[in-house]
Amino acid sequence: MSTARIQPTAVAAASAACALSSTVKHHLGFTLRLPRNNAVFRRQRIRRNHSVIAMSAVSEPLEVCVKASVTAPNKLGDCPFCQRVLLTIEEKHLPYNTKLIDFANKPEWFLKISPEGKVPVIKFEEKWIPDSDVITQSLEEKFPDPPLGTPPEKASVGLKIFSTFIGFLKSKDANDGTEQALLNELSAFNDYIKENGPFINGEKVSAADLSLGPKLYHLEIALGHYKQWSVPESLTHVKSYMKAIFSRDSFTKTRALPEDVIAGWRPKVLG
Repeated sequence: MSTARIQPTAVAAASAACALSSTVKHHLGFTLRLPRNNAVFRRQRIRRNHSVIAMSAVSEPLEVCVKASVTAPNKLGDCPFCQRVLLTIEEKHLPYNTKLIDFANKPEWFLKISPEGKVPVIKFEEKWIPDSDVITQSLEEKFPDPPLGTPPEKASVGLKIFSTFIGFLKSKDANDGTEQALLNELSAFNDYIKENGPFINGEKVSAADLSLGPKLYHLEIALGHYKQWSVPESLTHVKSYMKAIFSRDSFTKTRALPEDVIAGWRPKVLG
């Protein structure tokens, strides 16, 4: 949320201008009208307007249904798509409340708003909206500041990492090529970040990072636990990218417990 901040220099300039106008009026009999379109006044007016718009756009906290932890009470669960939505809300500095859904005992009220029993679901203007793709796009359109959009030509960067990770995680054959497929995708991503980083869209985090980050978090924990495997040290740019994403305040606030990530993937690993 943008907030109007009047710098001491701006206050001093405004005070001096008022004093000058008063002096001219006293001695010459007319009021000096200073131009109101100078940079100082314009900047303060823009900041105030942004603050008013942001406050009026979010009159009350957003309501978001997300998966609950299976290992600890009142904690977020292991859904990377839920974290993607929460990351977007956090990065846009919007107020929100989470409704933790116990997947082993989904409440009736939840099944009424999400008949398929899926999360995340968010409430927009009295209407519940599912699907992380739709939700994050809606958040970007409704709350464009700060912008998180990713240019179309960069939106697919790293897109296949998650599916190749799942293939390798579920694999029972060490020679079936699933590990190499994942290494190929991570190597391509490493080269991209080396040339274009530190994030997918350059210097600033974008929607693509908020989607990929939770998936890399799951990759690190699940493969470490079930395969004793980790991203090779040679992929230095992937490692630095993961560190940068995982250390963001928004990420630490919304990440699942490692125990939940391990528990969440267990059925897929063990069949």
